[in-house]
Formats: sequence, structure tokens, C-alpha cells
Amino acid sequence: MSETVPALIRETFPVGPLQCNCTLIGDPVSKRALVVDPGGNPELIVARLRAHGLTLVAIIHTHAHLDHFLASGELKKATGATLHLHKEDRFLWDNLEMQCQMFGVPYAPVPAPDQWLADDEALSCGCGVALHTPGHTPGSMSFWFPEAKLLIAGDTLFRRGIGRTDLWGGDYATLERSIRERLYRLDEDATVVTGHGPDTRLGDEMRENPFVRA
Repeated sequence: MSETVPALIRETFPVGPLQCNCTLIGDPVSKRALVVDPGGNPELIVARLRAHGLTLVAIIHTHAHLDHFLASGELKKATGATLHLHKEDRFLWDNLEMQCQMFGVPYAPVPAPDQWLADDEALSCGCGVALHTPGHTPGSMSFWFPEAKLLIAGDTLFRRGIGRTDLWGGDYATLERSIRERLYRLDEDATVVTGHGPDTRLGDEMRENPFVRA
């Protein structure tokens, strides 16, 4: 008899002043973990990692709008984990103070990313892969965990919605292409973790999303 592989640890909860969805992904065997989009409340994130008995190895970002990385510096300081971002969003990362001023959010400096994410790059745990899905921002990424049928879409795709394209570097045609050609080609039974608000199912968005249908 083959042994049952324990399920990936996944917990998603809203953080920070703009209630960005932060997601913990943990390997149940090695206890190594990723955190996606720590947009605030670093103490809460560290507490949830401890509750699961996980060691954080990497902090990965779907994009570099302030609400998705406000706690990245504090989390790196607390855990020693590396920071990861797509290079095309560096201009946003470097302008965090300006973004904070625009949205009336207190500014806390964040160190430069340790590594640049690449399209189709294997992630450091959970058998995940990084997908470059530009449009909301030039460097927007989605993270796909095929064995768990889990897609972390950031602000590219929402439940019956899509990411806005009226901020720095946004482009509607590029966003639509990313959704159609990258996300809608994945398993339609996948759970989609969005950047804000509730999870959705990929197949439901393919058929019912009023902005982009498969």
C-alpha cells in the first residue's frame, strides 16, 4: 500500500490597513514555509507560523503595491527569510514611501529584495511554481501549487472581478491576456486565493467572471 502524502498546510487571513490576504504555505513533512504578501501585522504572521510549527524560508510577493509588503521588512528581521519579487516591480518597491503617502498609511522602510522571481521558477516549498501574470502591475506574479490544486492570484483575479489597471504600470489588455493564457489554462477545480476578499474556484471564474471569461 502506498503511503498517503499529508496535505499542504495553507492558511489565509487579511492583514494590514488595506486588508490584503496574506497566505502561509507550509510543507507538512519538512516544516519549511513560504509567506505570500505580508501586508501588515507581522506579529500575527509570526504567531501563525509558530502555531503550525513552521520555519519561514522565503517571503514572496505577488506584486509591489504597498498593501502587499508593508510587513515584509519586519518579517525578514524576525525570521531571516529571504524577500522575493519580480524585477519589473522594482520601481514600485523603491517608491514605497510615495505609495504610503498617497494612501495615508504610515511608512516603514523595507530592505531591497534578496532575489528576483522568474516566470516558471520552482518555489522553495509546496512543489509550487511562480507564474508571471502582468497587467495589474508589470511584475505581477501568481503562485501555482498543482498537487494541492491551489492558485494564489494576488490582485490579478478576484471572485467575479479582476485587478484594477489604473495604477502605476497597469495595463488592461495585458491583464486580460495573463488571465486567459496563464490562469485559465490551469486546473478548473483549483481554489483561487485572491489578493483581497474571499477565495473562489477557477472554473467558476472561467464561466462566470463578468470581465474575463474563458
